[in-house]
Amino acid sequence: MTEAGAQHGLRQSPLDAVHRRLGAKLVEFGGWDMPVSYPLGTLDEHRACRTAAALFDVSHLGTVRVTGPGAFTALQGSFTNDLARIGPGRAQYTHLLDADDASVVDDLIIWWRPDDSFDVMPNASNTARVVAAILEAGETDSCSAADVTSSRAVLALQGPTARSLLGRVSPDAGAVGRFRVAEATVSGVEVMVAGTGYTGEDGVELAVPVAGAARVWQALVDAGAVPAGLGARDTLRLESALPLHGHELGAGITSDDAGLSWVVRADKGQFRGRAALLATRATGGRPVLRGIATEGRRPPRDGSAVLTADGIAVGKVSSGNFSPTLGHGIALAFLGDLHATPLPDGTPVEVDVRGRSIAGRLVEVPFYRRGGEGNA
Repeated sequence: MTEAGAQHGLRQSPLDAVHRRLGAKLVEFGGWDMPVSYPLGTLDEHRACRTAAALFDVSHLGTVRVTGPGAFTALQGSFTNDLARIGPGRAQYTHLLDADDASVVDDLIIWWRPDDSFDVMPNASNTARVVAAILEAGETDSCSAADVTSSRAVLALQGPTARSLLGRVSPDAGAVGRFRVAEATVSGVEVMVAGTGYTGEDGVELAVPVAGAARVWQALVDAGAVPAGLGARDTLRLESALPLHGHELGAGITSDDAGLSWVVRADKGQFRGRAALLATRATGGRPVLRGIATEGRRPPRDGSAVLTADGIAVGKVSSGNFSPTLGHGIALAFLGDLHATPLPDGTPVEVDVRGRSIAGRLVEVPFYRRGGEGNA
């Protein structure tokens, strides 16, 4: 345990000692002491992921193991997406909604394991709420939901060369397809591999037993993966316009508000928050998530006001930063509809950052697409 972690009661990753040996800067994130960057620096870690392969420790994510004959039914009644559209050996992105106002309590990935059990992967601070929702939706005598976060580390290997790099260490692991889930052996350690990630690049996430975590990490680094922290993970996900809980998702924000209505399968039957979400759809007039490209290197910041060219406030930035790939500022912002039709892409706007105005324009998202293409 790091000294800072001990003082503040933070949880540590199974790879905490590895990060300290590498000189990582550790910060609090969701109740965990996690690496935000290494001596290489966030910008170069970001670029490594866009051009080669970066390795992230994302063990702060939760893992809820759901088993029993009632597991499928409990998950269908808990989350918005439809598991009937996939099957064992597949993964699915989904949302947990508040039953009263349809706010997104959490966004998460479900790994449907080959043995027909499920690993539900919530955000760091939401594991207990996810367990409670699953048990509420299911029948306790036919379904169990256990927090197994402390039994494993989760590594994310991401980037255009991630699969070829992993394939040299473990051909079976490197062959796991996008949103597929399979067992594999990596450096002598039995792991669960999923073709998922949070960077906009191809790659995989590996759930590794705690005892083998350092060995698998080192094998991937020895093969050429660049250690990267949560700072780079955030700029990567922002360039790809992927939502962050507490920013683009959370209290007062529905799946529709965040532009993620495709995650909701209202025709599958009842699930938590369904009636509330349908009610919000009937009212309309809610702010919608848009992309903004700003001029220069000065980044727009969360909470900054967004104004039209004539000074009318239209919304607030939910996430903003400098884009290492594009070389200027980018932001996601919730904007109200002040007109009969939404403001078109290309519309000039101003972002007020601590009393200083940054010129920008509305753009299509994502800001960056795999392969190097960008809209901004």
